[in-house]
Amino acid sequence: MVILEILKYPDKRLRKKSKPVEVFDEALHTLLDDMYETMIEHNGVGLAAIQVGVDKQILVINIPRQEDNEQHKEDMLEIINPVFLKQEGEIVWNEGCLSVPEYYEETKRFSHVTLAYKDRFGNDKVLQADDFLSVALQHEIDHLNGMLFVDKLPILKRKKFEKEHKKTK
Repeated sequence: MVILEILKYPDKRLRKKSKPVEVFDEALHTLLDDMYETMIEHNGVGLAAIQVGVDKQILVINIPRQEDNEQHKEDMLEIINPVFLKQEGEIVWNEGCLSVPEYYEETKRFSHVTLAYKDRFGNDKVLQADDFLSVALQHEIDHLNGMLFVDKLPILKRKKFEKEHKKTK
């Protein structure tokens, strides 16, 4: 397994729209495994392929369990070519991002989503998600569309973010 480099804002590659995966082969499996290891190494709960410079519709998510607040590999979701079937409700969540390190802000999301996707073998799957998992899915799928969570902020919070980011550079 390889720990991949995570692209950081304002890298223009993060704005690239990802393409659907058409080949479900060993190279894809290796990428998924490396993405998982990279996400865990950087204490993340989700990672989109574009964040490691691969413009394919691929993401991994591993939400910590409520009972022990630990991430268990058997809970990992590998989601390829996702399509929202349903989005409803509203939730405000304090989000962060591996590509926008050390910045957190409250973001409005749907509280419940239903998603169609493919697994690493190309099998069709459907997933219903609420709350944290719903937020994480929307966050990572935004990456596949070239969008970051800071893009969803109201204009004043967005300007504050830009100002803070320039200071740290």
